[in-house]
Amino acid sequence: MLIAFSVTPLGVGESVGDLVAEAVRVVRDSGLPNRTDAMFTTIEGEWDEVMAVVKRAVDVVGAQAPRVSVVLKADIRPGVTDALTAKVAHVEDRLAQG
Repeated sequence: MLIAFSVTPLGVGESVGDLVAEAVRVVRDSGLPNRTDAMFTTIEGEWDEVMAVVKRAVDVVGAQAPRVSVVLKADIRPGVTDALTAKVAHVEDRLAQG
């Protein structure tokens, strides 16, 4: 499964980049395939392992912020692996065809 999520600390002022970086560090340290862009971090794995990483990322931010907002989107396709790169590769192939 793929989970795209964002964690936003609330009540800590305008600059939240340092706390967001701590959440991304949790994801990267998990060892699961992942990608971070300007809006979301996407991770790939089995339900329990992916959700455990999301929880740890939220907990890290929540330890330093009085409130945390989480946006989460899931693509659940049993038996599919490498969707993190395969989906993008498919779109890029289509674009290259014109």
